[in-house]
Amino acid sequence: MKKYEKVAVGGTFDELHRGHKALIDKAFEIGEKVVIGLSSDEFVPKMGKPHKTATYAERLEELEAFLEKSGLAKRAEIVPLNDPYGLTISGKGLDALVVSKETESTAAKINKIRTEAGLPPLKIITISMVPAENSIPISTTRIRRGEIDRNGHLLKSTQKQ
Repeated sequence: MKKYEKVAVGGTFDELHRGHKALIDKAFEIGEKVVIGLSSDEFVPKMGKPHKTATYAERLEELEAFLEKSGLAKRAEIVPLNDPYGLTISGKGLDALVVSKETESTAAKINKIRTEAGLPPLKIITISMVPAENSIPISTTRIRRGEIDRNGHLLKSTQKQ
């Protein structure tokens, strides 16, 4: 039996990398069912990402393939995220929220909104960012810049001839 019945996790999950997988794996480790909020195409531009982002359909397909390959698909429910909070502020029987250090402040805001609405706060489980080979956290921005691959391996910088 898992510690929590229903756990939420959210993100853009662009260039699905080792850090994303650690976050998702943690949610499944502690939760029987996991609701994964996937940033919608409408929400992504509002997030101020410093790079182009794959479409919702592309990110959804990659996320579903990862869940299927990991044997987690039957316990997952993927929902579009149109704002930073998604289903987390409306109750819906959620018990816990898994976040990274980077998004911990959003989790605190979610619990503040829930408490003000008379809902019980969610248990917040924070995981550390997954470091790349050079100890700097893996991020989609770094992958898109060509600094690292999805597993955090440093890529050789191409020199101009």
